[in-house]
Amino acid sequence: MAKRIIALLLAVSIAAFALTACSKSPEGESSTTPAVIEKEAVIPEDATTFKLSYTQSDSLDPLKCTTLNNQVLSQLVFEPLFKLDENFKASLNIASSYEYTDSETLKVGITLGIKYSNGSALTADDVVSSFNAAKESAFWGNSLAGISSCSKSSDSEIVFHLAYPNSYAHNLLVFPIESRKPDGDYPIGSGRYYFANENGETVLKANTASDFAPHLTVIHLENIAAQDSVDNAVNIGNISFAFRDLSVNTSQKITANKKLLNMNNLVYLGVNNKSGVTANADIRKAISLAVSRNTLVKSAYGGFAQSATGVFNPQFELSQTKLFDEEADADAATQALAKSGVNSPSLSILVNSSNSERLSCAKLIKQELEAVGFYVSLYEEPDNEKYRQYVESESFNLYIGETKLSPDMCLNSFFAADGATHYGIDIENGGCAAAYGNYMSGNDKLGTFLLAFSDEMPYIPLLYRKGMVCFTKAMNGDVQSSYYDCFANIENWYFNSDNN
Repeated sequence: MAKRIIALLLAVSIAAFALTACSKSPEGESSTTPAVIEKEAVIPEDATTFKLSYTQSDSLDPLKCTTLNNQVLSQLVFEPLFKLDENFKASLNIASSYEYTDSETLKVGITLGIKYSNGSALTADDVVSSFNAAKESAFWGNSLAGISSCSKSSDSEIVFHLAYPNSYAHNLLVFPIESRKPDGDYPIGSGRYYFANENGETVLKANTASDFAPHLTVIHLENIAAQDSVDNAVNIGNISFAFRDLSVNTSQKITANKKLLNMNNLVYLGVNNKSGVTANADIRKAISLAVSRNTLVKSAYGGFAQSATGVFNPQFELSQTKLFDEEADADAATQALAKSGVNSPSLSILVNSSNSERLSCAKLIKQELEAVGFYVSLYEEPDNEKYRQYVESESFNLYIGETKLSPDMCLNSFFAADGATHYGIDIENGGCAAAYGNYMSGNDKLGTFLLAFSDEMPYIPLLYRKGMVCFTKAMNGDVQSSYYDCFANIENWYFNSDNN
């Protein structure tokens, strides 16, 4: 069914009285001014124009696929328990309620009556099955490390058992829910579209069994796996829309329309707290003060990032306390350096030079540190495996690192002994890890942890990278997107209108 937009057409002339008016012609005859006329502009249904890229060799099952292409598609076909907005704030979706019954138990109610696209009912058993599959999957597994297990307590309630106390664990429940009972060749979801075979071609069709009524009733899929090919395809209009995580710098290649999205990918300076010159806390503070985060954002990342001004993502609700300035404070850095008692401090920065943005960061930081009195050596390692070995053996003073933090903003990656980014941090003897543990368990306030972080500076947050959606200039509609739902208002997107 075509949607209609009411458009107001201008009257041929201004009415002199109420709806119509009469005036005298030179011959004394009366003439009537036409009333204002309303006319409808029709946007027809479109089953041919909109195209997305996918990877044909990868699974379409969101809990099995590994490519970014197919994960993005899954946002249209499957729904999660909770939705996250651009500020990482959760809202109920399939979930109808949630309650923390203790520090490590989360009960979630689900809305009864939700149907999959094939008409079958979404059940609590499907949620448990999807969670178990997501926890074992390559794409979702890391972000679900904070939840040990889940079980069904009734047909309308699931209990999640947490791996550690965490009042934001519900933010982790954004994995896709799929039917345990496949129907045909495609996985089944309850989302806005569903997979279908149309004349031997895999397409997405609008799930009109719900209240969803888009202009784009069919989405065609183009098998385009290579990153560069996706960029080129959206530029020339062979595909209509794409999400780019900008893990490699493709921003300069995109000439289509673009919008930036907030992500939780932290670029940071790993610091050796245990040995060498950086074992001195005042040296670590001086390093942080000397760095202009704003310069890194603009120069190394071309504006496709935002400065880290605190321990948490700047968009998150716990980030009100500002610990770091966006600009360098050379005077304060010099004072901290003098307070350290270290004369002519020399240090090295390890960087994986295969990543051009991080290499640019390292070079800029080297210049800024030298400007306040450090002597800095840059060690560029192009081999990913060798770079990782250097980090894990803690053979560094500083290293440029990047990690994708989970959407609950948990920092156990830095403060747990088995954390992926704990290297160089003195977890046993430093006070910051203990302060974080006390905060997470509810035994101390957030402010106590933030004060401990400022005093110890166990690592140095620099910036958060942004992602991007790009779309053909031929497409109309105010495109709204977030990292967890690139197609937030796809029902309003269209390519042409027919004015009758």
